Amino acid sequence: MAANDKLSEEDIKNRFITPAIESKGWNKNAIRMEFKLTDGKINIRGNKAQREKAKFADYVLFLNPGNPIAIVEAKDETYGIAHGLQQAIAYAQMLEVPFAYSSNGHGFVEHDFLTGKERELKMDEFPTYDELCKRFKGEIHDGKGLAKLEEKIIDEPYCTGQGINSPRYYQRNAINKTLAAIAQGKNRALLVMATGTGKTYTAFQIVYRLLKSGLKKKILYLADRNILVDQSIVQDFKPLEKVIWKVQLNKADISKASSYQVYFALYQQLLGIKETDDDIENEKYSERYKEFFAPDFFDFIIVDECHRGSAKADSNWRKILEYFSKATQLGMTATSKETAYQSNIGYFGEPVYTYSLNDGIEDGFLAPFKFINLSLNISDGWRPCKGQLDANGNEIPDRIYNNKDFDYGIVIEDRTREVAKTITDYLKFTGDRFAKTIVFCANEDHADRMRKELVNENADQCKINSDYVVRITGSDAEGKSKLKEFISVTQKYPVIATTSKLLSTGVDCKMVKLIVLDQNISSMTEFKQIVGRGTRIREAEGKLSFAIMDLRNMRSMFLDPKWDGPAEQDENFSNEPCPKCGKYPCECPKENENEPCKVCGKFPCECNNPKPYQWIVDKNGCKAQVVNEEVATYDSNGSLLRTETIIDYTKRNILNEFANLNFFEKEWKSKKRKKEIIDMFKEKGIDLFALKEQQNMQDIDIYDFMCHLAFNKKTLTRKERANHVKKKDFFSKYGDKAREVLEALLERYINYNITEIEDLKILDNDPFRKFGSKKAIVNLFGSKDGYLLAVKELEDLIYEAA
Repeated sequence: MAANDKLSEEDIKNRFITPAIESKGWNKNAIRMEFKLTDGKINIRGNKAQREKAKFADYVLFLNPGNPIAIVEAKDETYGIAHGLQQAIAYAQMLEVPFAYSSNGHGFVEHDFLTGKERELKMDEFPTYDELCKRFKGEIHDGKGLAKLEEKIIDEPYCTGQGINSPRYYQRNAINKTLAAIAQGKNRALLVMATGTGKTYTAFQIVYRLLKSGLKKKILYLADRNILVDQSIVQDFKPLEKVIWKVQLNKADISKASSYQVYFALYQQLLGIKETDDDIENEKYSERYKEFFAPDFFDFIIVDECHRGSAKADSNWRKILEYFSKATQLGMTATSKETAYQSNIGYFGEPVYTYSLNDGIEDGFLAPFKFINLSLNISDGWRPCKGQLDANGNEIPDRIYNNKDFDYGIVIEDRTREVAKTITDYLKFTGDRFAKTIVFCANEDHADRMRKELVNENADQCKINSDYVVRITGSDAEGKSKLKEFISVTQKYPVIATTSKLLSTGVDCKMVKLIVLDQNISSMTEFKQIVGRGTRIREAEGKLSFAIMDLRNMRSMFLDPKWDGPAEQDENFSNEPCPKCGKYPCECPKENENEPCKVCGKFPCECNNPKPYQWIVDKNGCKAQVVNEEVATYDSNGSLLRTETIIDYTKRNILNEFANLNFFEKEWKSKKRKKEIIDMFKEKGIDLFALKEQQNMQDIDIYDFMCHLAFNKKTLTRKERANHVKKKDFFSKYGDKAREVLEALLERYINYNITEIEDLKILDNDPFRKFGSKKAIVNLFGSKDGYLLAVKELEDLIYEAA
């Protein structure tokens, strides 16, 4: 084997490992090389996002097209045979396959997850295809064994082609785990997958394989939002469109109700009630669905977003599931809901598979985010003056009001304006005025007031297109009609949507780059659902990350140690009636006046129509302004990496590059083009010009601005620096026209910035055109080099000590 001493890993694979595997009956269709597992984690640096390298397995061996069975990792001969085994084991655990191997071309080491044993094999002893299949199915050794129905469904391929992607590794795991549970006779199953990881696609593949295998024949897909049903039918479930019926009982022909295979329905439609913007159920409902469907009509039911009403034991929606209790029921959610009154796990059982937010971010399938916490001068408490009247002439009760009150019991009009201004300033700061933005407001009235203020702050854009800012809420038919355009990847407008509940869950907002929290959130479940609106990645369109702007101090939600990890049963959860009042859920009087409502789960209670505001404080009664801004970056486990203001973040990065003022001055003056330093910070996500403008320092030179931030040096305006140059005997050594060119450059510097005069392209614009062509202008200085030398002298004078 000495001949392969200097062979690369690729040579080892091609000459030894691949032939050894193929010689054992593994055909080319069963072997996938360089099998992509992840896209590569995305890291945020300032406003920029960059990907790490994707993970690839050297070999994945397949039992059949839908089921991987083994991982093989290769190393070159400088490593031992077992060197790649830990990596192979890690990849095997990701794919949930039973066998992992490592090889350096001299032999193999096998780790068998079914027995827990490891062994070394010679190159000609790699297991045959038939041997591994039998071991997997439990026919030889002490493997786990498979039920006959499992074998039947394992042999059924995925739906591919027609623009349908092959499943990612975790989707494959979710599909196979669910199908195995169904084949084993499990009647209830729960699938927990973070928003943006393809729950509906996963559901489609489950349905497709169930139908093709004949294991299930009549399938009901239940949801509580019309948009969820419509999205699913026209997107992921499109290959089954010929056998799909969207249930509409008021228009239905009962004779045709049984002629389909897949049925999509809203709870509200089955119960004869209206879809609303929230989760409130109407007590007046019908059971007309019983006229169309016998209890055993469906043999499989998918419950989309099952963390909502269907999880409540006394829910009208639960009655539908109980009516069809003979069917196998699969609950799907991004956030398993566990409270004293509502439990997914209590009904569906422990999750058959979980793929969390931290998994998705770590693998690079979900977008990471930064968290911007903003404090207003009234956030921690505002108290009216003695006898202060509101806008309607009513005296405002003398107490301290805070974030739990604003826009719920009392309206501070200037607060809404300041929030709208802050959102607008942020979009300007990032340089992306067309970043899709969702503003979550306290209620529909607040959403309308916020829309108005955002329109006024963005009048320049609204003048071009009035749909730049819209309100999208459940009761607003016109606003809801804009939803399709807002969530579209290709549609430019609307850009900013204000809402209360409609966009908080389920709606596929692929291009959302900014989520604004200006409502009180009472549960981690709701918080995660809102965060999920931004987690989708659209790399081709430039979306790799997003930001959350928090106006209500919701950041404490991130401190939950269960940060989207495995769902856990609430130890206090019980289906038993309360021993005091005899009812479930308990209806005992609240011990704490701040306790969430037993019906809607919110505090303050949001049942039915919220009460009208008692007090409205106009801008003369209270002036609001942002007094502190922090940027927090979290790792994929939800651990806080860093919390700092944008100014502190910029200062830290300047000091990381330039240890002291002298070093910075030297580097600045030595650069032929100052743009090099400015661009270096752009790569770190820092737009110095935008930040300078945000600090109301538009007239300050960018050099002075950086010195001020990092080294606390006194600033000079560009005009002050230009006047210093004019006092020097610099222009007189040039001819009249050359001198006029330099004076025009200095004037350009005063009005704009130093990078303006560094670029030769400036000579194509006014006022330089009057001097002739670009070539004619540089000839005034003898040559192009002469012109550039003159510009460099001008810059040196600008940055001389003034």
